[in-house]
Amino acid sequence: MAEISEFKIDFLEADIEDLRTRIQNSRWPEKETVDDWSQGVPLDYLQDMCGYWASNYDWLKTQDRLNDIPQLKTDIKGLSIHFMHVRSPHKNAKPILITHGWPGSIIEFLKVIEPLTEPTKHGGSEADAFHTVFPSLPGYGFSGKPKKAGWGVHEIAEAWDQLMLRLGYDKYYAQGGDWGSAVTTGIGLQNKGSCQAIHLNMPNAGATEEAKQNPTDADKIAFKGASFYQQWDSGYSKQQSTRPQTLGYGLSDSPIGQCAWILEKFYQWTDCKGHPENVISRDELLDNITLYWLSNSGASSARLYWESFNKAFGNSNKETVDIPSGMSIFPKEIVPTPRSWAEKRFTNICYWNELNKGGHFAAFEQPELFVNELRSWNRSLR
Repeated sequence: MAEISEFKIDFLEADIEDLRTRIQNSRWPEKETVDDWSQGVPLDYLQDMCGYWASNYDWLKTQDRLNDIPQLKTDIKGLSIHFMHVRSPHKNAKPILITHGWPGSIIEFLKVIEPLTEPTKHGGSEADAFHTVFPSLPGYGFSGKPKKAGWGVHEIAEAWDQLMLRLGYDKYYAQGGDWGSAVTTGIGLQNKGSCQAIHLNMPNAGATEEAKQNPTDADKIAFKGASFYQQWDSGYSKQQSTRPQTLGYGLSDSPIGQCAWILEKFYQWTDCKGHPENVISRDELLDNITLYWLSNSGASSARLYWESFNKAFGNSNKETVDIPSGMSIFPKEIVPTPRSWAEKRFTNICYWNELNKGGHFAAFEQPELFVNELRSWNRSLR
């Protein structure tokens, strides 16, 4: 069996000082010519955020918190893969693989680990318990950065299956949103026999012909979201899926650039009522941004778009996922997929729920709702 080794996160004070110096020496552009976020992150807010980042934010506190969680690494297909692995004390817990996306990270899941692994402390029963595995995507966080092309969604799905088998889970469950949704869908498509069911909070499926001809209210909301995304919200994906290396030079050198590149999406994709800090605290936002900065993963994370964006999110219903699938649709998702669309791609939907609050970063924004959704999906499988 391939080795699984413990890993300690050990960024140094010198790394933090370099970050602070770079922020303090930043050259800023002029203020936007509008009074909202329509041109991007407002200058006043970004300057305030970065001022706090340089003077008051404490990464080392977050680093200690992360190191209290089992951090592990293993080589798969020649690449070092990082993951958190927290087992439940309940013997009949189900193993679940939970995958983040962009611009997220393992930071998104810190508030849901204990409710998932120790549900009896958080309003659940022993039957709700999970053994949890949270990998970092290749090129993200503490995972290795591919040196050759070829690490797309298909390859990651295969690697995640190997990871779960390596951990001794010959039967497991998988969950994801954003890229995590694409990878989890990939695991379902490959259907190698070990993954028993999947849960998605961003199912990707193309519109039905009926929706195009006679759209329901749900269809209209989805079409509206897709139209807004294409017209006003997809610039990042065009750049990352075509020229990630060019973008990476700026993200690797400028912390305010990296901060703005990520922060904008936490405004646009959360159910935040006009301000991202209404649903995710300033320190939590900076935890995620700082992880991208300190791991220097601006370019390497963007390359996943170059590898797989059109394949993963091409709205194709030609390949179907036939294993049991659960879906939780949060209202501020980029495109809230209607059930009729999903049913064309996912042929065995065992759980479906449309929530009244929450957005793209479900576990980060609404950890209690996220946990409850996984419990309800789990119960549907019994």
